[in-house]
Amino acid sequence: MSDIRPTLDAARALLRARFGFPEFRPGQDRAVSSVLAGRDTLVVLPTGGGKSLCYQVPALLLPGVTVVVSPLISLMKDQVDALTARDIPATFVNSTLSSGEVAERMARVARGEVKILYLAPERFDVGTAAERLKEVGVSLLAIDEAHCISEWGHDFRPSYLRVAKVRERLGWPPAVALTATATQHVREDIARQLRLENAETIITGFDRQNLHYHVVPTRSDAEKDEALIGLLKRHAGVGIVYAATRRNVEKVTVTLERAKIKAMAYHAGLDDEHRHEVQEAFMTENVRVIVATNAFGMGIDKANVRLVVHHSMPGTLEAYYQEAGRAGRDGRHSDVYLLHAFPDRFTHEFFIKGAHPERQVVERVYARLLGSARKDGAVHVDAGAIAATLPGKVSDREVESALRILAHAGALRAEPENGSRVHVRLLATAERIKREIGETDPLKLGLLRALWKVSGDAIYDGITVDLDTLPAPFRGLTGTMPLLDQLQQTQFLEWHRLGGGDRIANMRRPLSGYPIDWSAFDRRRTNELSKLDAMQQYAYCKSCRRAFVLRYFGDPAAAKDCGGCDNCLGTHDASRRDKRTVTAKPADTRAARRNATRVARVEPSEFTPGAGDAVLLEHLRALRTRIAKEEKVPPYIVFSDRTLVEMAVRRPKTDYALGDVRGVGPMKIEKYGERFLALLRAADETEAA
Repeated sequence: MSDIRPTLDAARALLRARFGFPEFRPGQDRAVSSVLAGRDTLVVLPTGGGKSLCYQVPALLLPGVTVVVSPLISLMKDQVDALTARDIPATFVNSTLSSGEVAERMARVARGEVKILYLAPERFDVGTAAERLKEVGVSLLAIDEAHCISEWGHDFRPSYLRVAKVRERLGWPPAVALTATATQHVREDIARQLRLENAETIITGFDRQNLHYHVVPTRSDAEKDEALIGLLKRHAGVGIVYAATRRNVEKVTVTLERAKIKAMAYHAGLDDEHRHEVQEAFMTENVRVIVATNAFGMGIDKANVRLVVHHSMPGTLEAYYQEAGRAGRDGRHSDVYLLHAFPDRFTHEFFIKGAHPERQVVERVYARLLGSARKDGAVHVDAGAIAATLPGKVSDREVESALRILAHAGALRAEPENGSRVHVRLLATAERIKREIGETDPLKLGLLRALWKVSGDAIYDGITVDLDTLPAPFRGLTGTMPLLDQLQQTQFLEWHRLGGGDRIANMRRPLSGYPIDWSAFDRRRTNELSKLDAMQQYAYCKSCRRAFVLRYFGDPAAAKDCGGCDNCLGTHDASRRDKRTVTAKPADTRAARRNATRVARVEPSEFTPGAGDAVLLEHLRALRTRIAKEEKVPPYIVFSDRTLVEMAVRRPKTDYALGDVRGVGPMKIEKYGERFLALLRAADETEAA
């Protein structure tokens, strides 16, 4: 390769000629300059900030091929299609291709006909892909969605951990890691995992000032559907609605269609043809709304999305920020809404617990397998059946994760079936065989005699037999297996094929003898729960939401009042029945100068119960006393007197409204919320009657 490096001026000229942009956006020029200089580079640009150009432009100026590691099959193909449309030689290799298609594309790469190759991280382990690419000459290794390599990131993928090893196999080409969502901790982990040397780190800020952030409190899916329909009818332009599961995507799509809102579903269950049909309809605006799951929604790149609505709360702020960032990529005003219900948290906790079972669960699963395994270690694995036998509320998902941990550690292994070798144990005595089979079934009697000749009395303890060594007509598995099944059904013998299924690696080895990093599982579980806490704190945030997000990512641009969220605009409380008194801010404040119509809440300093509140207040105090006795704590630990007075006066009816009472946080809502809300609702019903 030449020592003469392309210049940034050459990159600008290529940007204009091949991509049609007059100039690089903020941060792009620094990233491109660093990559062209051959430096390892870490790029953090907001969603819509143009991360892909940071490696696509250099790829066309550098010799050899640029390899792009990407976790998203849909986005991979979309980017290749966009590059091909610009006559830029690019291709991808992933699991959607046949072996023949893979071979053809890799041959094009070897002939120098491809400048940008997109690969899933798993593909480097297939054949000699890395070695063949090294021979071609890899000038740049780009790692898209680089947060996936960090266990502290919001979408950790173990397959990304192999990327550093791949980089070594490629001959240590310069690397550029790109992400839109990375805290300081995650950025440091990305650099460590990829072994970036003296990396140039480029962070342009996380703020998208054209986006306005809103949270709509709801109690049920029905309320979410009603709120969603209202938002789509009030807001013009195309929108994306995110739902948590395929089932919810389909359900929300039907709900919108019934409301005469043209919508289509987009998720991993669609075949390629249907997926392209849906995406094309959305891109051409033949359909106004696309309802998508999170990962496949990331494959949608449309600049004029005016509205993004989350039908349920994501598990992390990183995911929320990234998905909300699909709105307003053209820089124009757009709105993002979170339809929030407190129980949304429980779904995420269920999945976190299922993905990262506690050590005690794994130990109990292993003990259960040992107890049900045969002497040779063969064991029937059924996650549901195992979960049903374990103490406590252990889900199938937790057992499935425990089984994966055991398999990864080598304690449990799956074996292929081994031809005609079988294990047979005779149950019936010679007298019974003579009495019940005799000469009436010569085939069964002949098989038993053939087995006896092989082993004699040892067959009563169980023997291993290669059926290919038996005399005709019992030679081989095909003709003999039906006879063995019939004899087993009538309890003359029991048999099973050797190999195949699951097997305990060593029946005498305790679980402590296997290399399992329990602390790593604990760290990941704790990390995901802390991210979930941050997401829910955002939903309950009473100050500036934009500032909350920016502080989370460590962005110094965070301010106290943004003028671009429901709290700062004063629109959040105005939409709720238990709203507080609002008053305009003084006209000479900085916020008022930015938005003369903005209003701010005045926190009531005291609540004075009226005559109608006194009885309710006593009931609330009695409930607090009962709970305090149950938990053996002082009553004020449950709720303070002031909190009970505010409850009695304001009479909240939902988790969200209860959370607005001073002294009531998410943890207390989870522990006591339903009991106090039941009392508050019952009080109103009694008075109304």
